[in-house]
Amino acid sequence: MDIIVCIKQVPDTTEVKINPETNTLVREGVPSIVNPFDENAIEAALKLKELHGGKVTAITMGPPQAAEALKTVLAMGVDDVILVSDRSFAGSDTWATSYTLAQTIKKLGNYDLIICGKQAIDGDTAQVGPGIAEWLKLPQVTFAVKIEVNGKIAKVERLLEEVNEVVETPLPAVLTVVKQINEPRMPSLRGMMKAKKAEVKTMNAAAIDADPKNLGLNGSPTQVVKIFTPPPKGGGEILTGEPNEIITKLIEKIQERKII
Repeated sequence: MDIIVCIKQVPDTTEVKINPETNTLVREGVPSIVNPFDENAIEAALKLKELHGGKVTAITMGPPQAAEALKTVLAMGVDDVILVSDRSFAGSDTWATSYTLAQTIKKLGNYDLIICGKQAIDGDTAQVGPGIAEWLKLPQVTFAVKIEVNGKIAKVERLLEEVNEVVETPLPAVLTVVKQINEPRMPSLRGMMKAKKAEVKTMNAAAIDADPKNLGLNGSPTQVVKIFTPPPKGGGEILTGEPNEIITKLIEKIQERKII
């Protein structure tokens, strides 16, 4: 069973800052990590490989430094990795990104399943996985919390707001997974040594036969107007005293605010 996993290198959100003048994310000097949902996608693929055999290939679109994310998943046990990198990709929105990844997958061929994390923590759009499915004209199942494969059919349990839904889809298909699906494994020492020595294969726009009009900022119909942090919440008030005094004060505060 040949599985392709699409991953993304993202800024560590605990360190993210916003430039107050330009209202854009400050990425310089901010440590990067593998998108956490994509680690769940890698784990799901590796477990399916353990059950059915085959190969797991991870691909990412990004600048040269995104190769570090690929080395991380190599250490987790992925068989092969590909970095799709070209200056023409700069400024891509989810539409252009999904096109680029789909073109890469077309060039690779020979796949039974494509797995993505449900969303990236830097953009939170949850659009790239479904976009890949649309470009490739494949069935898609989102928010997967459980995956079972029997021959050319995948049985998928989806995590919805109030209930879980179980659906079946023919393969090949595109699945997006939620964090509840598994606990990603830690890279092994052997895996880390292998990843350190590994060479990451790189493909550019020409290598994937990409149409220039669908790439980068010029090929992106979505334009980000502003990025901002929400205003900080006001500090809470602490009531002190004996229990009866606190209750009286609390009732007075509630009445002052006309809550009751």
